[in-house]
Amino acid sequence: MKGTVVLSVLNAKHVHASPAPWCLAAGVKTYAPELYNQVRVVEATINKPTANVLQDIVDLQPAIVGFSCYLWNIKTTLELCTALKQALPQVIIVLGGPEVSYCAKDILQKNPQIDYILSGEGEESVPAFLKAIFAQEENETLSEEARQSIAGLCGRNADGTIYESEPSVLTGAVPSPLIAGYAEALQGRIAYFETSRGCPYTCAFCLSGRCGKPRYFTGDRIFEDLLRLANSGTRTIKFIDRTFNAHPVHANKILKFILNHYGKEIPSGVCFHFEIAGDILKEETFVLLEQMPVGAVQLEIGMQSFYEKTLEAVNRKTDTTILQANIRRLVAMGNMHIHIDLIAGLPYEGLTEFAESFNKGYRLGAHVLQLGFLKLLHGSPMRSQPQIYPCEFDENAPYEVRTTPWLSTEDLALLHQIEDALERVYNSGRFSLTVDYVLNASGLLPFEFYAGLGLFSHKAGVHLGISLDDYTRIVQDYCATLPNIEKETLRDFLVRDRLATNSTGRLPPCLYRPDPELSKAIRSLGANPSTVPQKGVRRGVALLYAAQAVCWVDYVPTEKNPVTGRWVLHEIPLETLV
Repeated sequence: MKGTVVLSVLNAKHVHASPAPWCLAAGVKTYAPELYNQVRVVEATINKPTANVLQDIVDLQPAIVGFSCYLWNIKTTLELCTALKQALPQVIIVLGGPEVSYCAKDILQKNPQIDYILSGEGEESVPAFLKAIFAQEENETLSEEARQSIAGLCGRNADGTIYESEPSVLTGAVPSPLIAGYAEALQGRIAYFETSRGCPYTCAFCLSGRCGKPRYFTGDRIFEDLLRLANSGTRTIKFIDRTFNAHPVHANKILKFILNHYGKEIPSGVCFHFEIAGDILKEETFVLLEQMPVGAVQLEIGMQSFYEKTLEAVNRKTDTTILQANIRRLVAMGNMHIHIDLIAGLPYEGLTEFAESFNKGYRLGAHVLQLGFLKLLHGSPMRSQPQIYPCEFDENAPYEVRTTPWLSTEDLALLHQIEDALERVYNSGRFSLTVDYVLNASGLLPFEFYAGLGLFSHKAGVHLGISLDDYTRIVQDYCATLPNIEKETLRDFLVRDRLATNSTGRLPPCLYRPDPELSKAIRSLGANPSTVPQKGVRRGVALLYAAQAVCWVDYVPTEKNPVTGRWVLHEIPLETLV
């Protein structure tokens, strides 16, 4: 038997570029080089019509098609497999990836269109599978000897029963995915890059611990690949090492390389994203991070919770005191985008405990506070041990929690409303000055504020879709109901935020006021050499009535902060204008 092999993945969005099919293709090149010329990579997104993706694959007339399966694409992938089997009845379909590695038997039982599953790491098992398939006659089943040679193989016996094996763990070196065609296929999309596999933690809600202790890549390959990616046209390189700083020497070596080559061999404007554990940062790492050019680095720090009983229950070892101090130190540097995470639905954390975690996380001042919801992943202890972690969750991906002994359905509905408000207001960065004013003036805790805004917004129909202008009015209306809020002062802060985050320079109807004094202020600014606008540059100008001032923003790249995405806001008292 012979033929073309298609390795495919459906990305969540076009901007994402999963390295999985390229890693597998690199595995074939390394461990079965005689078959490499038969391999083709097909990428698409879950939003691309299934018929179009199907046609892209059918046009290649493949003998074997492999799909990398994840939480976000499993439903669409299985639908595509059904259509593919109808179009090409003789094609062999094999699945792999974390979404099928720990539930292979269930997938095969429910999906007759799937022929095989390769669980675990695939760089060695995929080449071994291809060798075995191509060595047999067409329609012949794999022999027992062939099966034994393929780590992680799951399939059907002649009588229809299913055989399984433990997920594969790579025994040899991890081949570089930067084979011919990979860099060109990125086309400026986010590039994902790994320098290790495994995780030092064994959190009950996560799969990373199933991959064993970290295994670190060595040699110059890391730096050679990093330079190639940085010069491929991509603007963001995301390291997918589960805890990048778990091995400080390894992490610092990479940070030093980036620092020494940034603006030279590494083009300015490329951003490197790392997932780190905030409580184990070493002083040398702090020193390196502080020297990074503004906007060159993003850090994602998974806190999950500040409630000690919850952290202990999910086997998450974190010194929360050190964690908070270190995050504040990173934020204070001002040169990096800091992203922190909380998970709602974890054991022992009811609404009161979660509110405390939320308020602690919020006060750290990170640029993004992501409120996520527990997902009961196949293969995770929280899913496989319901007697220890009792909760109800959706049967279909992404398996999100619906209720726990500590959070009711109503509690989770409230938290979803808070998440929506948090995304629109805090994480967008569009209302930073306004929220700081409102929290200070009203005395509300962050959780109270976003709970109120979330409910207010939901009643206004925000969940059905809304424009930024209309949402600004909702924020204004809600904040005006809070104690000690001066309406004119509130408007001033909303105006400042709008000009600093929207390059149109236009105010929404709820903030705009026709006033002849504005024209006078604009003329005065234009007549003063120190405030005259640059030629051809758009400027946004507005009057601040409570402050008795005029503020303006010049929308030029040099005036935009690459970390916050906000433009520099200028403000002077009206009385100083000529």
